[in-house]
Amino acid sequence: MVFENPVVREIIEKYRVLWSISHALALMSWDSETYMPREGYRDRAIARAELELLRQQLLLRQDFVELVERAEGIEGLNDYEKGVVRVLKRAIRIARALPPWLVAERAKVTQEAMIAWREAKTRNDFELFRPYLEKIFELARKTANYLGWEKHPYDALLDLYEEGLKTEDVDRILGYLKKELKKVVERVVDEGRYPQTHPLENTVYDTGRMEVVNRKILEILGYPLGVKGRLDVSAHPFTIDMGLNDVRITTRYEGVDFKRTLFSVIHEYGHALYQLQIDPALAYTPVGDGVSLGVHEGQSRFWENIVGRSREFVEVIYPVLRENLDFISKYTPEEVYYYFNTVKPSLIRVDADEVTYNMHIVLRAELEKLALTGEVKISDLPELWNNTMEELLGVKPKTYSEGILQDIHWSMGSIGYFPTYTLGNIVAAMARKTMIHEIKLYDRIASGEFSVIREWQREKIHKYGAVYPPRELLKKSFGREYSPEDLVEYLVEKYLK
Repeated sequence: MVFENPVVREIIEKYRVLWSISHALALMSWDSETYMPREGYRDRAIARAELELLRQQLLLRQDFVELVERAEGIEGLNDYEKGVVRVLKRAIRIARALPPWLVAERAKVTQEAMIAWREAKTRNDFELFRPYLEKIFELARKTANYLGWEKHPYDALLDLYEEGLKTEDVDRILGYLKKELKKVVERVVDEGRYPQTHPLENTVYDTGRMEVVNRKILEILGYPLGVKGRLDVSAHPFTIDMGLNDVRITTRYEGVDFKRTLFSVIHEYGHALYQLQIDPALAYTPVGDGVSLGVHEGQSRFWENIVGRSREFVEVIYPVLRENLDFISKYTPEEVYYYFNTVKPSLIRVDADEVTYNMHIVLRAELEKLALTGEVKISDLPELWNNTMEELLGVKPKTYSEGILQDIHWSMGSIGYFPTYTLGNIVAAMARKTMIHEIKLYDRIASGEFSVIREWQREKIHKYGAVYPPRELLKKSFGREYSPEDLVEYLVEKYLK
């Protein structure tokens, strides 16, 4: 038993109702993005707001807070028990800081904003979404001020997604990558060893057959479809868990360029695997979840890029592709590999290649900071987005849908979220470097021994859930914190050597 202290065990018992509310909210969110009828958002917004308020009230109940404070003063707690106290102290601090009206308003506005964003993107109409985005950034400023910050309001929001992350950390990491990757992008494009385009990018596929491919590849990777997982369709691919035994993923089918849906599925599988491999003893507890979005993204980007875009993986899945997609017979596995690894400055983040991807995050982080402080108006963001994209990658959006309206995250109120994607790329590169030495990673991929890779992740990262804070977990697993140098080293080795 990992929780032995009677006070901590009492905390966990009382926490179960909070977990149950989170379970219900997760199920409602999944339904909102998959099967809920269009007009259902009106009722859903109210229900979510009330449940968010109830969760906050229960978390801040005096008897519960006193119990956590009592546990904090107990000597001799083990790491798991200390983790429970740390996670709850942080949650209580955040809940205390945010007034109930703000929690309810955020839940209501974001529920409505997601619907507005979906329609605005479809109609290529930024003005339809602008009032919601203005309200979301206004609420984000108020959230930051209530939470408190010292050097920059962005600090308070970054910490919501990556415990302990500061603006200066983001500036250092993205500043280094912006400088180094610009040189890498230019060299990769100039040398032309990896194509900028491929005929398969314009090849139409049958959605039904592609769904078969996605499901077969998930089976190869070890995702428990129908047992603990589902694969559904949504406007923006995502993973959501209702617990350690119900972790669902989605993708989208655009009918052309099949790697888009394929890599969405592999990416979301990485997220799902993290949740599925958390120690069952942590179920229904405050630490029975991924520790942070950056570490979480490290798992998904590892499977999507390090595994999924490797030559070895192409050889493993090639028979599945050839059996279900008629046009694949025209291409060798090596040609499919180059299709998976085209490198070209492009407009859409979710479709960006490994080499250019982080420039998309640089753009979003810069704009978030400016909008948060009020240095730029929301109405000016589309033009600023377009100009910055041209500066970073030499391409410029012609529509709102391929520019500022492409991501769902701002409609969800997720300001401070985007930097975790780059942290994820870094964590994935760190894992690759370590796995090469410890388990001969690419030999395992080539032989289809994905269970060995899964077990390595379980032991190094997954099983601990949120017991250790992100930086401590990385030090424990890799001996170092976020290392952007590992990411650059990986990209240079793969694309330039």
